[in-house]
Amino acid sequence: MAVRRAAALHRMLLVAAAAAAAASVAAGAKVPAMYVFGDSTADVGNNDYLPWSIARVDFPHNGVDFPAGKPTGRFSNGLISVDFIAIAMGFSRSPPAYLSLMANAANSSSDLPRNMTMATAAAYTTGANFASGGSGLLDSTGSTISMMQQIEYFSDLKDQMSTRLGAARVSDLLSKSIFLISAGANDAFDFFSQNRSPDSNTIQQFSEAMISTYDSHVNTLYNLGARKFAVINVPLIGCCPYLRSQDPTGECVQPLNQLAKSLNDGIRDLFSNLSSEMQSMKYSISSAYELVSSLIKNPHAAGLEEVKSACCGGGRFNAERGCIPSSNCCSDRSKYLFWDLLHPTQATYKFAGLVFYDGPAQFVSPISIKQLAEV
Repeated sequence: MAVRRAAALHRMLLVAAAAAAAASVAAGAKVPAMYVFGDSTADVGNNDYLPWSIARVDFPHNGVDFPAGKPTGRFSNGLISVDFIAIAMGFSRSPPAYLSLMANAANSSSDLPRNMTMATAAAYTTGANFASGGSGLLDSTGSTISMMQQIEYFSDLKDQMSTRLGAARVSDLLSKSIFLISAGANDAFDFFSQNRSPDSNTIQQFSEAMISTYDSHVNTLYNLGARKFAVINVPLIGCCPYLRSQDPTGECVQPLNQLAKSLNDGIRDLFSNLSSEMQSMKYSISSAYELVSSLIKNPHAAGLEEVKSACCGGGRFNAERGCIPSSNCCSDRSKYLFWDLLHPTQATYKFAGLVFYDGPAQFVSPISIKQLAEV
């Protein structure tokens, strides 16, 4: 009897997933699903499920501008660029955090097949977000969910999807879906913290190791079925409020910006080469580096006014301490480039998401994410 009930539920969930996917397309979604990998610039709540991690934002004032004004695990006051990109493609926002899918399934029943079917149904409908704040491209970066582990989670999910939906159907789904990667900044932070005045050879060795690792991750995703890659490069991290607060002059830390630029040059060349080697592989690179640089020079383009200090924090530039419930929090968050000592505000993320989706070549190339979705 239990087996028949599980089989019946399995069929209902698959039917519901297929109907939801069809409804999503009918409502204007440009791709079947979206799978997200990366760090805190893309995390929508995975770290909330890591009790040992300090890289969590499941407390106020985070999420103050999110619907209901509650923290969601996003490192910002509201939505982030991944949300706005997903909205532009016809989804309600970013696909759910993978660990939230698994937690919800586990809490609903002790029936493992049913749990996995629920996660599979959700992933088939909109995709899943595997990003984890504090992580990097390198396994040695951070202590949260490494990029390698994120990809292993995706591989597990794909296996479950293939078992329940069929390999051919899943292969077709993945080939049309967007695989978004936003990573590299934490690796650069870690390297710089250990090499304050690196020579050119040290920088070159680090950059080569980073690009080689990136290459490996992309190859793994490609072999798992990914064909459309939306990449967000390393931001102008030397100009974040925390770095300004540590500089006696209060200016951007240019060596760190130069390191980010070197990494971005390598990322650009890597994807150019891979696109000529991998059949049917397409890509779009969004330049967070150029975007932040442009907004610092011309903040009014996005309706911003304050580009040096954090909205929420404490100390010099409101950035010597993180955003916690007792922190100073600005009243008009729509005017700030940065939410906390490291991360942008919802206002900045909204501008970034729209520009990355369908903006000029200065910010997204060789094609926009919109073009990538339609190709």
